[in-house]
Amino acid sequence: MLSYTAAMLIHPTLRMQSWGFVIGALLFALGSAPVISTQLGTVGANTSFFVGSWFFTAAAFVQLMLSGAATATDSGGTAIRGEWLASFIQFIGTLLFNVSTGAALYAHTVKGEMHLVWNPNVEGSLCFLVSSALAVLILWRCGQRWEPRSKEWQSGWLNMLGSIAFGVSAAGAFVLDDGNTLDPNVANVGTFVGALCFLAASAVFLGKSEEIVSMPSSAG
Repeated sequence: MLSYTAAMLIHPTLRMQSWGFVIGALLFALGSAPVISTQLGTVGANTSFFVGSWFFTAAAFVQLMLSGAATATDSGGTAIRGEWLASFIQFIGTLLFNVSTGAALYAHTVKGEMHLVWNPNVEGSLCFLVSSALAVLILWRCGQRWEPRSKEWQSGWLNMLGSIAFGVSAAGAFVLDDGNTLDPNVANVGTFVGALCFLAASAVFLGKSEEIVSMPSSAG
């Protein structure tokens, strides 16, 4: 019989990571989808974002574990591995989204919405952009500048597009002095498009054998 400690061990896998991002992206898409988001209402949409953000965080943590050691020896010195750095920055971004989406459920003042909702949203979006840029750089350095049949290439660029869309969404969600957002339509469309990109970026690996890929395969 397995010991209690062994029974509690959780072994991270690429499939576990991918499903986490897919479910999280679906919830973000649901909360920002045309017509559906209107039917859900503000509370329903924000709840969908909040729950989705935790699936993102769980998946990003699995991805960070799968990314391997933080450092490597290079030319006699110690260097930070790009894959680990991209995963770590993305994980920080998901934590910021946890703060932003959680605060959106109870922040009812302009100051609260600015400092607890919009600021972490922007910072999280920037983390996703940096993480995705590092992933694309890894592709470039590995000679995968144009390999549209490669799942790693597809995922890397889909993540980049999703991160850009989330950045546009954050810009549209800027909180004005009267408490309204700068452009709610831009914010919703950006979130919806970004979520679909992140969903597709992770879905490409659902049928893949359990192996560690050489780049982030999620949100960012």
